[in-house]
Amino acid sequence: MTAQRETEVEAVMENTEVEALRTLIAKMGISWDELTGVAKERRSTTFAEYVPKVAEAVSAATARAYGPYWRRVVAEWGDRCLHELSASDIKHFAWSMKQQAVTRRNSRAGRSAVEHCISALRCVYAHAVADGLIEEGNNPARRVAKPRRQVTTRRALSDSQLAELNRVAASTGNDPMLDTLILRLHTETACRRGGALSLRRRDLDVEQSLLLLREKGETVRWQPVSPTLMAHLLAHSEERGDGAAEGQVLRYASGVPITQRRYDHVWFRLGRYLSWVHTQQVTTHWLRHTTLTWVERHFGYAVAREFAGHCSGSGETGATATYVRAGLGEVARALAALTGEAHPLAAGR
Repeated sequence: MTAQRETEVEAVMENTEVEALRTLIAKMGISWDELTGVAKERRSTTFAEYVPKVAEAVSAATARAYGPYWRRVVAEWGDRCLHELSASDIKHFAWSMKQQAVTRRNSRAGRSAVEHCISALRCVYAHAVADGLIEEGNNPARRVAKPRRQVTTRRALSDSQLAELNRVAASTGNDPMLDTLILRLHTETACRRGGALSLRRRDLDVEQSLLLLREKGETVRWQPVSPTLMAHLLAHSEERGDGAAEGQVLRYASGVPITQRRYDHVWFRLGRYLSWVHTQQVTTHWLRHTTLTWVERHFGYAVAREFAGHCSGSGETGATATYVRAGLGEVARALAALTGEAHPLAAGR
């Protein structure tokens, strides 16, 4: 057989295989144009095109956390396609964030910047996998390890330190009533800052002294508070609120809802009067540590876990945690012991 004849035979066989493939695809209900169109889209989607779509698809909290890193990704790789990056590219880019991280008193050598950058890219690629733009096996962000987290420097405050915080908050600043209310709310509930800011008038169950808290991870839970705190929250809402059930509870004297900026202002001021607050970079989350440590020491791990509003199975081994979950009445009893004030749900055992 001549070389020309061999070439002709190979061409016929190749055409036959292509036609067989086309027939198989047609039987699957997929057109050849659709298939090649998907392949083309996979190969041509750039970060500049896709990152804004992801930003619109995630929660507002996620967009705030990852937004700075996504903007840098678009600035660095805006015209590059998703499939073009390697794990090494992402690792190098993430660790470059360490060099650019803003140095603060509580900084940890930029390690959190690296972690958040990798998480931000994992979020983008997770959406790309779900949208069929890349295969899971070709996801480069999953192959980049995050830096190991260091032990937190936060700890429980002593009784005297907690008393000092409340004393200074009540005697300084332009709105002592608001600031002491914020401190008591976080001390009694161990809620996160987002939970306090999302508190609405309709979330106050006055009869049972319960608050409906909405916190990170879209968790929603009822949390007992003392009747005294409930009365102050209700009075605060009626005095400064707009009367709407959806109106935010915590507000300035002008009636404007507070934001995270108020927390920054409070702790900056407390740090001016209490040197240990400034030196150790104490924040609202320290109050959460304080309350949960006290509850765990006096009422055990299960009650402290429920008091904190932690989701079942988060970071725990074995199935025991499923069976030892505490009830709302037990949380109320712990709160009653913490505040020295009776709670409607704390009666009986």
